[in-house]
Amino acid sequence: MSDGNYNRNLLPYRNYQSGVRAGRAQAKQLALQAFMAWLDAERSALSADEKEQTLIAFKQHLDAALNIP
Repeated sequence: MSDGNYNRNLLPYRNYQSGVRAGRAQAKQLALQAFMAWLDAERSALSADEKEQTLIAFKQHLDAALNIP
């Protein structure tokens, strides 16, 4: 039984950086999904090729904002 103090060795290992990377990846996917939904709703007249080019440009801007190499 514990006396109220804990030993760090007994705690589960959680790598902080991997959690940050996972959160950024999840946020990026949600942003891409939201952008595609907006693109389909607001710019439905665009061709599939134009939508693809717009998505690529958005990804580049998103990567620059998140500082992803």
